[in-house]
Amino acid sequence: MSRTSIRTFLLTAKQHLQKGLQHRGSLSFVIGNESADLDSIMCAILYGYLQSNDTTYQQHRHANGFVIPITNIPSSDLPLRPELTALLKHADLKPSDLITLDDLGKPPLPLAATDWTLVDHNVLQGSLGECYRNEVIGVIDHHDDEKIVSSMAKPRIIEKTGSCCSHVVNHCRTIWEKISSTPFDTMTNASTWDAQLAELALGAILIDTVNLEAEQKVTDHDRKAVEYLETKINASPKLSSAYRRKAFFDEINNAKSNLDHLSLEDILRKDYKQWTEGDLTLGISSAVQSIDYLKTKTRDLAKDLESFAKSRNLQIYVVMTAFSSEEGGFSRQILLLSLHRGRAEEVAKRFEENSSKELGLSVHDELRAVTKDTEVNDVSFMKFWDQKNLAASRKRVGPMLREAMG
Repeated sequence: MSRTSIRTFLLTAKQHLQKGLQHRGSLSFVIGNESADLDSIMCAILYGYLQSNDTTYQQHRHANGFVIPITNIPSSDLPLRPELTALLKHADLKPSDLITLDDLGKPPLPLAATDWTLVDHNVLQGSLGECYRNEVIGVIDHHDDEKIVSSMAKPRIIEKTGSCCSHVVNHCRTIWEKISSTPFDTMTNASTWDAQLAELALGAILIDTVNLEAEQKVTDHDRKAVEYLETKINASPKLSSAYRRKAFFDEINNAKSNLDHLSLEDILRKDYKQWTEGDLTLGISSAVQSIDYLKTKTRDLAKDLESFAKSRNLQIYVVMTAFSSEEGGFSRQILLLSLHRGRAEEVAKRFEENSSKELGLSVHDELRAVTKDTEVNDVSFMKFWDQKNLAASRKRVGPMLREAMG
């Protein structure tokens, strides 16, 4: 395809998808994980845009050579992410420009007519996973390797880093340089598009690494990617003069931290992941405010958490918070509940026994901290901890919970 702006690329990708659905044609997808945070969304856009502009890729994949970036949520969930709106405007984009699960339609495509590249996860979950898990041809991720994607996948990059976008940037750097060096009618447009793409990726990296200041998360992959992206921004006559890293980070981070316009349910589903192991289903919500803040959104937090878990048929439900305290320090909390006695309660207790030391869990007076006097009928276990190990995000706590379920 001829090089275009990111907005035109997404519009063309959506049209290409609609045509493929109508005629049952061959389609290539790149998709982030189901929490659909900035990292996942920007990884997919970056990878899809660059690969779709790479003639070498087009020669070795489907004849159309187009990679469609999917945001792994319904379009109705896009307004829950004010940081997404704040970042997209730097590339003249709106959330409605993205391609979501709604655009895929309900009838599954023929398996042989699709291929999938995963970014920011290495197992395709949910209904898409049930249909297309065996059609995954590539993965770029920074979570624990679940050994599901074939060792023959290309690319197959699964390595710890602060942001998965850093891996995508570094992996696609050669392609990006080739695209940037291709003669173009209006080079000013090309440098602007490069800078806009760079700001999308940079926003995700800076949020995940706290402006490269989270020492326990930042790796050389992140530093290398940020240096390259800022070179792209500084090469743009249109964008370079306005760019300041700290101001850019603060803008996106402030938007992410402001949950005032969201209901409790919106906050819980904003950054949510779910797994099934055997007969148990685990859900984890991540929030950027404290449990005390969540209590201001409801008359009875525990009761509403129980209702949220039941609505998703969960046996184990966890809320993880990560926030800056009034004193200016960074804090983490974990609230865990299991529904019904039996295996789920055993898993909750096993997690507490096996993980308390590594995570540095310190118990609150949990029931009085999160519930009123109303009865929480089906909750057999509930605990609320401060987490002293600040390096352990959901990327670490999720596998620990799943190990306890095994």
